[in-house]
Amino acid sequence: MSTTPAAQEPRLTSLSHGGGCGCKIAPGVLSEILRGTSGLPLPPELLVGIETSDDAAVYRLNDELALVATTDFFMPIVDDPHDFGRIAATNAISDVYAMGGRPIMALALVGMPISVLSTTTIGRILEGGASICRQAGIPIAGGHTIDSVEPIYGLVALGLVHPDRVRRNADAKPGDVLVLGKALGVGVMSAALKKGQLNEQLYQRMMATTTQLNTPGPDLAAIHGVHAITDVTGFGLAGHALEMARGSRCQVQIDWSAVPLLEGVPALAREGFVTGASGRNWAAYGQDVELSTALPPEAQALLSDPQTSGGLLVSCTPEALDAVMQTFANHGFDAAAVVGRVREPALQGRPLHVA
Repeated sequence: MSTTPAAQEPRLTSLSHGGGCGCKIAPGVLSEILRGTSGLPLPPELLVGIETSDDAAVYRLNDELALVATTDFFMPIVDDPHDFGRIAATNAISDVYAMGGRPIMALALVGMPISVLSTTTIGRILEGGASICRQAGIPIAGGHTIDSVEPIYGLVALGLVHPDRVRRNADAKPGDVLVLGKALGVGVMSAALKKGQLNEQLYQRMMATTTQLNTPGPDLAAIHGVHAITDVTGFGLAGHALEMARGSRCQVQIDWSAVPLLEGVPALAREGFVTGASGRNWAAYGQDVELSTALPPEAQALLSDPQTSGGLLVSCTPEALDAVMQTFANHGFDAAAVVGRVREPALQGRPLHVA
């Protein structure tokens, strides 16, 4: 185990080829990998599996309870070990909230280059994750560690939900409005950070959004008229909106002018601070997105920008909108905004339209 003082260690982001949810395998490649991997017939108790690329698996335990199970892990998106742990844990727990569940415990997934990083640095990563779990009110009840070339940290997150309150990503209905809970731009900020071009003010803004737990999830699921919920992460707003459109067999329309963006992000994107994952995302699904010619040049990159620990995307009736917005406000989500609508599927045209 390395005992090198932390001050002499390499930057965490220099040890990884990609950071945060930008590490995700591109959607098209992932589809190829998963093709033909189905196992046993699905039991009736499995309420949500892999069929719609949803945020977590959900298994009915009885008439009153279902288990929500998910896992998420990635390489460093920031250099501060404690901050890296906080972001990774927030991101992992988010999938439980996105299904309408309340987290109950977590298991840590830890892969570290032990000949490069000190025990102090690794301990700070784990403490960062533990601090978020304490904030969520859950224990880290175990986990697994390996010696790896790149630093990897994340969680298995488990939660509970009433079977009637499970909110999938595939149940949006024509006439629904779409609400996004957090501003976009984390991938752009991370690209600028890796090149030393993100100032302290914008770094703190990035930290504030990536460590804000998506706690509105269970309360949103309890609102009559909330049909579908997902969280916007590595595939970007366009990718996760497409999953909602395809799963619901609807067309999703996004009003770009209404999409909240993190402070400084449009300028950074125009300066070329875009992740490689953004390009891979667009290559995988861009053919299914219709972009208005009136959009600014950076819109495409921001639509496919991988969001690490991004916001919830909620599809609800217009009548439920006030309750949805108030729920976000009650949980401190000041950036929440109506960003689009769900329409009947177009006879001609693409599942996602952005104007």
